[in-house]
Amino acid sequence: MSKPKIVALSIVLLLSGCASSGVVPLSADKFMISKNTAKVGGGISASAASEVHEEANDFCAKQGKKVETVDLQLTPGRAGSLGNVTLQFRCT
Repeated sequence: MSKPKIVALSIVLLLSGCASSGVVPLSADKFMISKNTAKVGGGISASAASEVHEEANDFCAKQGKKVETVDLQLTPGRAGSLGNVTLQFRCT
């Protein structure tokens, strides 16, 4: 792969590495946030899990409630693919 293509791919991965789904309703009382994470060398960004928890905390706090984690899935990235953190939660 040529150097310009590698640079372009790196920029795309870094920009999309910050992508979050936002809060997605799964049912009347269950929600999900999913965040792609790019880490040099693969794996999961150390801050990704805390970022989805912070987003969930903000969402629940606006309702005067606290986050109850239902499920947390961490999918490490590999060469050429992004990692992912998915949090399912309730506000209680």
